[in-house]
Amino acid sequence: MIRKLSLARYAQIAKCSVANYFEEKHPFYASFKVTSRCHFGCKFCDMKYYQVPDMSTDECIRILRNLGKSSIFLLSMEGGDPLLRKDIEELLIEAHRQPYYLLFTTSERTLMEYPWDVYQKYIDFLHISIDEGHGNLELLDALPEINKFDMVVCVQTVVAEEDQPFLEAKVKRCYETGCKILVMPAVHLDRMENRFPNLDELERDVLRFKEKYPETIITPNAYFKEVRKIKGGCSPSSIIIDADGGLFYPCRTLLNKTIKLQDSDLTEYLSSPEARKKRKEMANCERQCGWYQYFATSRFSSIGDFVDAAGPYLREFITGNPRKLKK
Repeated sequence: MIRKLSLARYAQIAKCSVANYFEEKHPFYASFKVTSRCHFGCKFCDMKYYQVPDMSTDECIRILRNLGKSSIFLLSMEGGDPLLRKDIEELLIEAHRQPYYLLFTTSERTLMEYPWDVYQKYIDFLHISIDEGHGNLELLDALPEINKFDMVVCVQTVVAEEDQPFLEAKVKRCYETGCKILVMPAVHLDRMENRFPNLDELERDVLRFKEKYPETIITPNAYFKEVRKIKGGCSPSSIIIDADGGLFYPCRTLLNKTIKLQDSDLTEYLSSPEARKKRKEMANCERQCGWYQYFATSRFSSIGDFVDAAGPYLREFITGNPRKLKK
């Protein structure tokens, strides 16, 4: 079941959400790349060009605590692949102590060889990157076993243009095994080929699959609306921290890192004149990159947007009864 945070923490997040209507400076989602090391060379990913040495365990812990003092409500621990860090259990323990939910993202083909009986004690959401780009579609066969873990399991699939016809098979597999699936387009990054799928076709597919396979796809409908905006569709309500502790701000697409979060307070920086300037740059950006994290984690300006994004999890959160293997 999805654990509950303290009432004080929920109240703090609600207060920050209201404050964002006047000045959108409070992020709620953070992607922390604890390593840039990975076993893959995906056609849509540029990380192989931007490798940095891993930080020490102490530096990572300082960042986890820094995020715990901020408005961050959901932390995604990812990479590269975080399973490649030898101290990953220590980092999981520390993250679990903080007042946010922990999402863990991996794409390891040898996933089942790791001690999930231990790791599951500290992880709320397990995201497994499975797609043609990673070349690890065989992990779909392991979903029934993976979904026995005491975590909410979600497949995270990046859709390149040539892979679009194969999306339904992955959605169906997740539905049959009681898993969620996050569908996101392959972003066109600098130095990479443009593999971005047809947005209209992808939206039609996602809407159709949501009807056909309920409580399965967590990609919000609002994502497609925001990507189509000439500017202002992305949001600073989401941040990314690089494997050297550098904060990408306003976004990862522009590859501009500002402070290092093992040394600087996040909340103080977000109130600084420099951060305000960066947010204005984001609001005026016309690149329309479609980076899922920035366009999907929006302001949730309506109840409908929130319910659409959180809907697949609401029953589990309220009742504590997750949908597991379909009989």
